[in-house]
Amino acid sequence: MSESKNFLRTIVEEDLKSGKNKEIVTRFPPEPNGFPHIGHAKSIFINFGIARDYNGHCNLRMDDTNPTKEDTKYVEALKDAVEWLGYEWDGKVRFTSDYFSQIHDYAVELIKMGKAYVDSTDEEEMRELRGTVTEAGKRSKYAKRSIKENLELFERMKKGEFKDGEHVLRAKIDMSAANMKMRDPLMYRIRNVHHFRTGDAWAIYPMYDFAHCLSDYIEGVSHSICTLEFENNRDIYNWVLDTLGLTPSRPYQHEFARLGINYTVMSKRKLLELVEGGQVDGWDDPRLPTIAGYKRKGYTPASILNFCDSVGVAKANSMVDVSQLEFCIRDDLNKKVPRVMCVLDPLKVTLINYEGSEEINAPYYPHDVPKEGERKLPFSSEIYIERDDFNENPPKGYFRLTPEQPVRLRHGYIITCKEVIKDENGNSIEIKAEYSPESKSGSDTSGIKVKSAIHWVDATTAKTVEVRLYDRLFSKEAPEGVDDLNPDSLKVIKNALIEPAVITDKPDERFQFERQGYFYADPVDYTDAKPVFNKIVGLKDSWGKKTKIAEPAKKPQVKKVQVDGEVVAMSEEEQARFDKYTTEFGLNSEVANILARDEQLTSFFEDALAVLNSPINLANIVVGEVARELKEKQVDELKFTAKQIAELVKLIDDKTISNKIAKQVFEEMVKSGDNSSKIVKAKGLVQISDPAVISPIIDEVIAKNPDNVAKFKAGNTKLLGFFVGQVLKATGGKANPKVVNQLVHEKLK
Repeated sequence: MSESKNFLRTIVEEDLKSGKNKEIVTRFPPEPNGFPHIGHAKSIFINFGIARDYNGHCNLRMDDTNPTKEDTKYVEALKDAVEWLGYEWDGKVRFTSDYFSQIHDYAVELIKMGKAYVDSTDEEEMRELRGTVTEAGKRSKYAKRSIKENLELFERMKKGEFKDGEHVLRAKIDMSAANMKMRDPLMYRIRNVHHFRTGDAWAIYPMYDFAHCLSDYIEGVSHSICTLEFENNRDIYNWVLDTLGLTPSRPYQHEFARLGINYTVMSKRKLLELVEGGQVDGWDDPRLPTIAGYKRKGYTPASILNFCDSVGVAKANSMVDVSQLEFCIRDDLNKKVPRVMCVLDPLKVTLINYEGSEEINAPYYPHDVPKEGERKLPFSSEIYIERDDFNENPPKGYFRLTPEQPVRLRHGYIITCKEVIKDENGNSIEIKAEYSPESKSGSDTSGIKVKSAIHWVDATTAKTVEVRLYDRLFSKEAPEGVDDLNPDSLKVIKNALIEPAVITDKPDERFQFERQGYFYADPVDYTDAKPVFNKIVGLKDSWGKKTKIAEPAKKPQVKKVQVDGEVVAMSEEEQARFDKYTTEFGLNSEVANILARDEQLTSFFEDALAVLNSPINLANIVVGEVARELKEKQVDELKFTAKQIAELVKLIDDKTISNKIAKQVFEEMVKSGDNSSKIVKAKGLVQISDPAVISPIIDEVIAKNPDNVAKFKAGNTKLLGFFVGQVLKATGGKANPKVVNQLVHEKLK
């Protein structure tokens, strides 16, 4: 059991103690429309962990109520994630579609009770009738339909007699409810599409809020644990069960804060854009926060679970530093994995006074004496060291090899530089050195003093390997999408050299490459002919150091700090703003949460909104860019106004500039206070959408990369992203990405 008892476990214990529940039944109910990410791992950890620790069971249920986006490959990925993390679900994998008939019957029962009606209002009018946080809504005229008419229409909807969107089934609750979720919420909508499990049996599908509580009830769930954005939906959950009289042994919903990690996006939509746009190499790309990505990168289940435990369970949304996750994998691997030597940027060293060859015994775990295991390191007169382990003109504090300073070869001898061989450009290509025969590690009688030891490999026996150095996918702490990608998130070294003992016929292993970091044999691309290693994490404990440095006093931050078990509730005014932003404006819960809790941002956002009705784009730039400036300044100290930000967003909406260019324009506005249109015109930043202008640039990129063209035409379609990126780079980010994508695809056919 987790050492820290959070508020969810306190609830469970109290329910068991009071006799409210005799058995704990939880469920993990993801929608199979994407690969699970680390946010899902936290939910798995909570739901399966509570069930296990209180002698209950947890169901794995696929919420397959939206057939337009779901697929069996996502089902398999979700199953694999649960199993890889070490949990077992109770019985078979369940699906909401297993209960479609029962859920339908409950809907019919509500119609007969006069608690549900078929509404034929179009989407726009329905939104207008819903009202606002300060004004009550108005019920649709179709709510006056008789029970008989509603039953007939609902049956015809079921048979597929209507088009998508022509009718919906709504609960009849309260159009003046303070919780806008309760203003006659939708229960069913028409979807004339093929379902991956039920085929064409259904033309109507239940909404999440209606299906979820009933599925929980049917399965006998005791504690329905979900993330904080469903807090307002709890009233619907309770209304459905109470109205239908499903109160004996009924489930209860409890919410916790979802996981947010900086330099990371976990929106399924944004992850899908990265995959389909070719910016990453599939759902298991090691740069993605998907379970498949972490698994391929070399993370262990224990490290993921330890991370989920360390961040705690709370009611307040917050952002976790990605370094905390890196600490967990580093901590897990530190004493588990063997230490070996790999040279990433080889520089040849010839030992002019050494003859023959030998093998040096070297432990795999040099700092963990009780742990057994060693290998033999081949050694001869030709070796390779890291290029930056030699410096002809060393800075102060440089302790590695120089023309005047000897150094020890790890597990081996001390060597001294005698001559530097250079090419015609003055680059060092070989070091002539001497070794000290009396200086062998473990039996050194040479008396030579050195300040460091460097890693190396024997030139004649070293194996060539590919090493993939992964860094954070995004360069921005709060990324919004592809515009914030880190161009250096992956560096591939094709000709690294590794000691021969590392190459085995069972490559599914992790190693510490001494002085480099932790690495994992890639489970997809590794072959005997082409060994490939992925960097899991570096050796430096950056998160640990960060927490020890006292930060200077700053203005209070927008987001609340997460405290295990502590509830930081919104005020009534903040909650009203949050509801308005999510329901009326369609903002995602994280952006709405930040805006709602900060009065300065709220005021700025609404001033801009009064000028331009583009709430989503305005909210994103206010939360992402303006908020950064307001950390250090007051509103009246800014050189730009809300009106100017609205004008900037208008340029984005009109496709005059891209999101990437908008960031450049904003930075100039911060400095000069000039209007965005003036900056765009002066710097020539107008987005290029004319195919006649873009086509020649694409042709040039294609001509310069014949090898990648051949690979693409041979079936490696993931290279589409490479060509798009090269074109965008050539245009300074001014080309319209959608136009570029389409043209590149056509030209490479």
